[in-house]
Amino acid sequence: MDIEKKSPSVDDSPVTAAEGTVAPYGQTKRGLSARHVQLMAIGGSIGTGLFVGIGSYMQESGPLSVVLGYLLYGLLFIWPCYLCVGEMCAYLPIRGSIFELASRYVDPAFSFAMGWVYFYAGVMLVCTEYSAVATVMQYWTTDVNPAVWIAMAMVVCFILNVVAVEWYGESEFIMASTKVLLIIGLVLLTFITMVGGNPKHDAYGFRNWTDGVMFEFYTDGDTGRFLALVNVIIYAAFSLAGPDLPALAAGEIQNPRYTIPRVCKMIFWRIVGFYVIGTFAVTIICNSRDPDLISAIDDGSAGSAASPWVIGIKRLNIGGLPDLINVLILFSGWSCGNAYVYGSSRTLYSLAKDGQAPKFLLKCTKAGVPIYCVMVVSLISCITFLVADNSSSTVFYWFIDLTTCGLVLTYTCMVVVFLAWYRALKAQGKDRKTFLPWAAPLMPYWAILALVIGSATTIFNGFTVFSPWSTSGFVTSYFGIGFFIVMFLFWKLWHRTSFVNPAEADIYSGKEEVDAECRIWEDGGFKGRRAMALAEMHWARRWWEKMW
Repeated sequence: MDIEKKSPSVDDSPVTAAEGTVAPYGQTKRGLSARHVQLMAIGGSIGTGLFVGIGSYMQESGPLSVVLGYLLYGLLFIWPCYLCVGEMCAYLPIRGSIFELASRYVDPAFSFAMGWVYFYAGVMLVCTEYSAVATVMQYWTTDVNPAVWIAMAMVVCFILNVVAVEWYGESEFIMASTKVLLIIGLVLLTFITMVGGNPKHDAYGFRNWTDGVMFEFYTDGDTGRFLALVNVIIYAAFSLAGPDLPALAAGEIQNPRYTIPRVCKMIFWRIVGFYVIGTFAVTIICNSRDPDLISAIDDGSAGSAASPWVIGIKRLNIGGLPDLINVLILFSGWSCGNAYVYGSSRTLYSLAKDGQAPKFLLKCTKAGVPIYCVMVVSLISCITFLVADNSSSTVFYWFIDLTTCGLVLTYTCMVVVFLAWYRALKAQGKDRKTFLPWAAPLMPYWAILALVIGSATTIFNGFTVFSPWSTSGFVTSYFGIGFFIVMFLFWKLWHRTSFVNPAEADIYSGKEEVDAECRIWEDGGFKGRRAMALAEMHWARRWWEKMW
């Protein structure tokens, strides 16, 4: 008995006046199960940065700076962002997503600017991962024009995003699983080799931490060591993504009021388990001053040839792994591109639902896929073909700079929306503990800390472009801020919007429809049927279902 196929069909529900767009356009469907969302949250954001790009930051900042940078950014910014979004979306897992909530609690102009900044950042991240695929493929051959690999990745991601959302979930589940297994495998390999389990029988332990742990970057002394840490935090902002995918998928998640809080609460262990322990392991197996690492970075080596993991493994005379690791790195970039085609298209769909993008973008297929949104994202991502006339690694770093500012700014805006939501509940006399299905802990203090960290990261994002001055670096590092301001002022002046009065903020619209959709999972009958279904399963399948 397949319990994952019991999601309600939106096509069978009556069309209300509030959802008058359903009849002509259709709408998305709840086809993402708990395991799909868990793997989207774990692996959808893990691209090639954690496996390849991190090498240059080890060289510049030192091993301790790398570990601390990921730890601080992950636990002081990303985790609180997840908690903020989890509380709001567990209460209202609507199809308009976080951007509609921004319009209700802050200002429609703020929602408009936030949505379009995230859309641009998401598309840039798609381009980043497509160009990464081209870079990784050059590890095997440089005779093929990189545009061929980009076209290959683009076609596959487009196909996976235009089929029913549950099939997109399955594809992302499989590809994200390979990344999770890769990280776990590399951490275990590090532990085994550091205690002597390698061809050299060299119990090297923490030897690679003895040549200095926090290097000076950009300037000398303590200021240089502080900037080395900031340098890593900014890179972590690119490679450690936030709560955007679960937030955008809120309208397509099965049993959202149970699944979303669990995903957000577990993110602490994912940050520690995959990012912090992963970065700690790579600084153990590879020396930050390794000549091969430095030359690979200086030469712009492709794929796993520039990976500190591979360089460390080669130092131990372990053969046969570089090609395998390169394949898995390729899947990492491909999976991340696939995830953000989904995220960008759902952002565009959310903007269209709120009247902030052309209405034709609301068109959904019978399978619940916003087909025109996926097509628009795919067309814009064609700018990745710039690698045909430029170095793929150069284009890759252009896209990194453009992406980082937009993503951090969007996550910071999500925290602002939460603080406005918190203020609205307080102004309307609602006790979060009793009114909400799940209330995030340590609020609003955790959110205020995240707001400070996010704002500082956005401001420091391009600190290296000022001396010596770099016009192109300044544009790519701070484009997101200028774009946000322009879009905010455009919508505010054109529509003459006002900031929302907390006492009048709309915290109810859409709740009745969501309650009706969620009833199939939340009533006792479903729980009983699910218990019976689990009891009838083979023990291995039962363990698999309970794990997710």
